[in-house]
Amino acid sequence: MTDEEFEGSRGRMRHGPWVWTAYRAYNELLREKVKKRFEAREGPWMEKVADLLVEIVNARWEGGRKKEKEVEDLFAKLDRLISE
Repeated sequence: MTDEEFEGSRGRMRHGPWVWTAYRAYNELLREKVKKRFEAREGPWMEKVADLLVEIVNARWEGGRKKEKEVEDLFAKLDRLISE
């Protein structure tokens, strides 16, 4: 390794954490942009799915108070929603 190569690698090591921070920030920003696009396009549909999932979990949690048929109906609704 030449002196120039050694000095260059030392500089990369010294700046490495900042470079990785910049990459992470870039990826976080991109992730936020993608999330906004999904929210704009799929938000209303996702709200319906989330509501149904909460109903399903609550129905199963309540156990004996809910009939199995009601839980099956909720899963059928979820299947229809997913296939939209």
